[in-house]
Amino acid sequence: MATSIRDIYITGLQNAHALEAQAIQLCQRQVERLENYPEMRERLREHAEESRRQQERIDQILQSLGSSPSTLKDIGTSIMGNMAALGHAVAQDEVVKNSFANYAFEHYEIATYKALLDMAEAAGDGNAPRLLEQSLNEERRMAEWIHSHLGPTLRRYMQLEAAGQKSGV
Repeated sequence: MATSIRDIYITGLQNAHALEAQAIQLCQRQVERLENYPEMRERLREHAEESRRQQERIDQILQSLGSSPSTLKDIGTSIMGNMAALGHAVAQDEVVKNSFANYAFEHYEIATYKALLDMAEAAGDGNAPRLLEQSLNEERRMAEWIHSHLGPTLRRYMQLEAAGQKSGV
C-alpha cells in the first residue's frame, strides 16, 4: 500500500507538533530549576511560549488539511522531554549539559522546519510556508541565542564552582 506525499507531510506535521510538546517540557523543567542564570531562565520561559505558538501554527496547518495532531505522539514526546531534563538534574554541571543539549535540540528543530517546508512544497500546500518560516526563524534565533551565551554560561558556571557556590543551576 503506497503512502501519498500528503500523508507523509501530515505525519511530518504531527511529528513536529509532538516535537514542540517535548520542547515545552524541556524549557519548563529547566526554568523551574535555574537559579543563578536569570537571563537564561527568562529566555527559556520565552521560548516555551514560542513553542506553544509553534504548536498552534502546526494545528492551523493540520486543520487546513483536514487532520489533527497525534495525542499519543504529543504525550510520548512530553514524557521524553521531562525525562531528558531530569537526566541532567543529577549532574553537577547541569546548566552546561543543558546548554549543549538545548543547542543540539534547536538544530534538530531547525532541520524539522526546513524539511516541513520541502514537504509543503511537494504536497502543494501553498498556505503553510509562511507559518513554517515563522517557526523556523524563531528556532534559528533561539539557536543563535544559545550559541552566543555558551561562553558566558560556562564562565559563570566555573566562577561559581571555583568559589564553592551553587553553580549547576
